[in-house]
Amino acid sequence: MKIVNKKFYRDYQEIETFEAGIVLTGSEVKSVRNRAINLEESYVKILADGLYLINAKIPLYKFSNHQRDYNPTRSRKLLLKKKEIIRIATKVKAGGLTIVPKSCYTKGKFLKLEIAIAKGRKDIEKRKLEKKRALIREKEKEAKEFLKN
Repeated sequence: MKIVNKKFYRDYQEIETFEAGIVLTGSEVKSVRNRAINLEESYVKILADGLYLINAKIPLYKFSNHQRDYNPTRSRKLLLKKKEIIRIATKVKAGGLTIVPKSCYTKGKFLKLEIAIAKGRKDIEKRKLEKKRALIREKEKEAKEFLKN
């Protein structure tokens, strides 16, 4: 199971990636295993005691008993080694970079979040990237049509 942040490749240029664990409740784990997590508007923030995943939407598991005070966009702590946290913090503080969740997947019985240190793309760069991808798709389509005939 792998859930990908679709906006990541369009909006950011990846510099370095890290694998982090996530602190979740039991019902959140079941919900994520049912592929019910949305990483599109989320980001990672450095706080005093580590890294936190902010604004990731994990809806309540439908068979859960905790229905009253559940907040689907609460902050969730990420589990990384101290060296990795320091490395990420120094790169981000150097300027112009951000930390973005790239994907969420299972590794054995654990849920992992792939985060990336990335640089945001400007609108012009996004348009160029979309044109380039459209040309590649068009060439592949032409090649496929040529091979059919």
